[in-house]
Amino acid sequence: MRDLTAHQLNQRLGKGINFGNALDAAAGALRLTEAYFDAVRAAGFDTVRLPVRWSGHAAERAPYTIDGGFLDRVDWAVDGAMARGLNVVLNVHHYDELQADPDGHAARFLGLWEQIAARYAARPDRLYLELLNEPHGALVPRRWNALLADALAIVRDANPGRAVIVGTARANDIDALPDLRLPDDDRLIVTVHYYAPFEFTHQGATWLPDTERWLGTSWGTGADRAAVVSDLDAAARWAAAHDRPLFVGEFGAYSKADPPSRLRWVEFVRTQAERRAMSWAHWDFATDFGVYDPERDAWRTPLLRALIDP
Repeated sequence: MRDLTAHQLNQRLGKGINFGNALDAAAGALRLTEAYFDAVRAAGFDTVRLPVRWSGHAAERAPYTIDGGFLDRVDWAVDGAMARGLNVVLNVHHYDELQADPDGHAARFLGLWEQIAARYAARPDRLYLELLNEPHGALVPRRWNALLADALAIVRDANPGRAVIVGTARANDIDALPDLRLPDDDRLIVTVHYYAPFEFTHQGATWLPDTERWLGTSWGTGADRAAVVSDLDAAARWAAAHDRPLFVGEFGAYSKADPPSRLRWVEFVRTQAERRAMSWAHWDFATDFGVYDPERDAWRTPLLRALIDP
């Protein structure tokens, strides 16, 4: 694992896709199949990001044992992706209780990481561990900086050389990068998520209030493009100043955006990230943001082409 620098490990992530609404969701969610891994590899993606809601499958009391059957499901997904030569980013996702009450759940969060880190310690270095998806709420920067250092120390006990991915507070917002304080560790990749402008990317989103008023928002003017450039330039400046590689772990636009605007936004964000040596993972594979239609068992080809050059 020491043969590659953090920057090289980040470049290896390359072009990624999130398998959202699968291992991070309840019943009725996307059911992963072998065919999905084959399709992702054949399309030209390098990486699968696996969001996992470990907190929904673990005991409430120490040692916070994770359900064995659920662990087997995660193993199957990790190994299925890696068997096809894909990198895997494995994270802790949707730990809502931790976001609301860090002090009350910090010990459980660390207990989960003790188990995850030990279980996957023998996997090849194409497995990357991401400490927590979108820290926010009561996990303000000061509190998150302290907790991430504790979690990283636990991961390092079992995985001294593995690439670890760490995001900013305020839900991995680029503007929160200046508040991020990282331990002295040369195997870290910093992740940000990008959904700006939110009124465009989340117009009509059913899980958020009052988003119907944004319906009809288009994207693609010179000012629209300049705003993306400004945001990613700010992230790139921070990365250069701190000598940290950047992974855009999520970006995408909801399906209710008009298709031409959606394609323009996705392609522009993707290409601008690549120009700044940022790896990326689109959100996501097969939800309402998805590039794949599970009902037709087929790619949404225009959106795929916005991500993967033919």
